[in-house]
Amino acid sequence: MIKNKSINLEIMSPPFKVLTMIQYFFRFVYTFFEKYGKMIKKEGGGRIMEFNKDTKIGEILEKAPEKAEILLEIGMHCLGCPASQMETLEEACSVHGIDVNELVEKLNA
Repeated sequence: MIKNKSINLEIMSPPFKVLTMIQYFFRFVYTFFEKYGKMIKKEGGGRIMEFNKDTKIGEILEKAPEKAEILLEIGMHCLGCPASQMETLEEACSVHGIDVNELVEKLNA
């Protein structure tokens, strides 16, 4: 993992500032789920819930945060967005052009 370097946002152009802030946000989200998701999984002792196409993104992140890595890997980088919390897997997959059945299989594996 890349260590945080102090970055002077004042000297950056506005688009680069936004991209840098987004990058740090996703790095934080990924690190959070990587660290705490493993702890939750160990305490739960196995599969926490069964996923289907009607499962909401917010439910997945709440009950099985370690699954965020799968969602991030396939291109769903909007996990922190408030609107995505109430979106079903089927809705999210249709927006991102992903086969919902393949994603459900990965999440349930």
